[in-house]
Amino acid sequence: MADLSIFPIRHHGPGSARSLEHALSQLNPDVVLVEGPSDADSVLAFLAQAEMTPPVALLGYVNDDPSRASFWPFAAFSPEFVAFRWAAQAGAQARFMDLPAAVTLAGERAEDDDADDLHSDPLRVLAEAAGYADFERWWETLVEARGDDFDVFEAVNEAMRAVRADAPSASGREAQREACMRQAIRAAIKGGAQRVAVVCGAWHAPVLDVNAFKTKDDAALLKGLPKAKVTLTWVPWTHGRLSTGSGYGAGVRSPGYYHHLFTTRRDVTERWFARVARLLREQRLEASSASVIEATRLANTLAALRGRALPGLDELNEAALSVFGWDSDLPLRLIERQLIVGEALGEVPEGVPTVPLAQDLAKLQKSLRLKVQPEQTELTLDLRTDTDLARSVLFHRLNVLGVPWAQERYAGGRGTFKEAWALAWKPEFSVRLVEASRSGQTVMDAATAVAVESARGAGTLAELTTLLEAVRYADLTGALPVALSALDARAAGNADVSDLLGALPPLARLARYGDVRGRDGGSNVLAGATFRTLLTRAGVGLPLAAVGLADDAAATLRGLVNAADSAVRLLDDGAVTAEWHAALARVADRDDTHPLLNGDAVRRLRDAAVLDGAEVERRLGRALGAGVPLEVTAWLDGFLGDSGALLVHDPALLGLLDGWLTTLDADVFRETLPLLRRVFSRFEKPERRQIGEALRGGGAPGRRVQHVLDGERAWRAVPVVLRLLGVSTA
Repeated sequence: MADLSIFPIRHHGPGSARSLEHALSQLNPDVVLVEGPSDADSVLAFLAQAEMTPPVALLGYVNDDPSRASFWPFAAFSPEFVAFRWAAQAGAQARFMDLPAAVTLAGERAEDDDADDLHSDPLRVLAEAAGYADFERWWETLVEARGDDFDVFEAVNEAMRAVRADAPSASGREAQREACMRQAIRAAIKGGAQRVAVVCGAWHAPVLDVNAFKTKDDAALLKGLPKAKVTLTWVPWTHGRLSTGSGYGAGVRSPGYYHHLFTTRRDVTERWFARVARLLREQRLEASSASVIEATRLANTLAALRGRALPGLDELNEAALSVFGWDSDLPLRLIERQLIVGEALGEVPEGVPTVPLAQDLAKLQKSLRLKVQPEQTELTLDLRTDTDLARSVLFHRLNVLGVPWAQERYAGGRGTFKEAWALAWKPEFSVRLVEASRSGQTVMDAATAVAVESARGAGTLAELTTLLEAVRYADLTGALPVALSALDARAAGNADVSDLLGALPPLARLARYGDVRGRDGGSNVLAGATFRTLLTRAGVGLPLAAVGLADDAAATLRGLVNAADSAVRLLDDGAVTAEWHAALARVADRDDTHPLLNGDAVRRLRDAAVLDGAEVERRLGRALGAGVPLEVTAWLDGFLGDSGALLVHDPALLGLLDGWLTTLDADVFRETLPLLRRVFSRFEKPERRQIGEALRGGGAPGRRVQHVLDGERAWRAVPVVLRLLGVSTA
């Protein structure tokens, strides 16, 4: 008769992981069965390799649709990972026993037992019911009280039997999962195992007694389940993705802290605060050895006052805040991000099966000396060097593929040889690489195929010009002709002004700066010609497009006009600039133009010296005399924009505005005030102050108001100031 031992564990629980390790060493089982997809046994051997460094995750995806994927994460402190590592070292058989990934990924995810806390983390619920905010300290209390790991697991099993006795019977996917686990146990016993160890989530433990359920009933539950063709492999994971804050259903609040608990056998509190002090000193914050001693003493005292044998995370945080926090929560936020959660990134052996695209990316990362890590790192590239130019091309290609490992930051503009990037690797990028692998076996081939497909399916000119810019920077020569052809075809039949305006900025950047990278400038010339064509068509349609708009539509069009105006100035072509200013003049001259766009056009023409000061004053006076306060306010919003510099340096305009405002009656003033306040709130504080002083003093904003000083009152402060300075007044 086989000896069956069931170990109910908490997923990613360091206390239960350590107890499980001790219990397995005492039991020395022939077979270890672990909750997890039973069709992943083919990749289990990698767990025994020293190069497999947790946190890692088992990735399963459907071959025909890689977006249908699931992860099964493992950390160093995960009991499941500990079980497999123990089996490899002891020479015992180990395998998964849950529903195959081929079944779980075959269709839509079923509603199962992970929908609430009691199902997904029942031991935490029990710990909270016992008055413990920290599950791990509750587990340690159980271990200390019982003195034997087997007794602890039996106590947990007994508690879970009581919980499940009052719960509805398992159904649906939960029932199928538990039936599959029981069938795996029966298969191990039938295979001749004398000692079988079962490692599973605590919720499932009470129903894994194979003698309490009929084999035929379990077989019936599993018969005919749909299956998909899937691939399973290992990918690096991070502590951040193990946290509950990442959205992971079985996540824990503090994976970095749990790693510390599992890897630190003694002096847990002292060593924790030593790490805290080291972190703070690295950030140039004060953290002395005396502070470490004081924080340790305070945490132990708090635990004693609360009747706990050892400090938990709450006590550690409260002690850290009191000792290291001073008058800021910055130290605690650093501790939370860097130590309590952490961003450790695991590693997988080179032999782990991956798609060719991922292999090509790994080779490129190695050859370009790019380190893959979860923490965000800043990287500035000099495009005059071959290595940095190749790095830039790789980053742009990955963004085309939808793998934003590197996100571009501002580095002086496209007209320089500098590019700034922020790099941060996320585990889900592994799935995106699998998805993108359907388009090609290398990064270049896949990015080219994706760009071609995007060009053919683009819905707007703006999408096409943005894609054209990306294709150029990613050096996808195979996609460039397709993108240009699609742009020509779309431009020939498109008369939508918003779409035409939105397409201009990428073309301007490409025409002006595309040759910074030292490549053939033919596409740059073509981009400039296309820009001129689109601008001409946009200029013809803009005046009519600015008529009869709702306020939100006018605001949207104003944003497009602003971007187009910047593009024209960037191109710096006299004929193009004159054509654009003519279009703006037609907008400004129409009486039926939306006032926001009318004021915006007048301001742009004024800044370009197309309209002189007298003409601007005339148009402002005409707008203020419109008689409808809401329209006047909208015109001012467009004219003044986000800066008050115009009113600061032009007293005549300020006087016109002040005169209009002071003539409003009380009711109209109250109606207009919130809208004007919104306009002026966008000005910088110094600008608002200068405008206010000018209006109060009746002079120009640039001249400070002269305040009359009371000499007698001022002299009263002199003796006090002299004493503060240490000057004797005797």
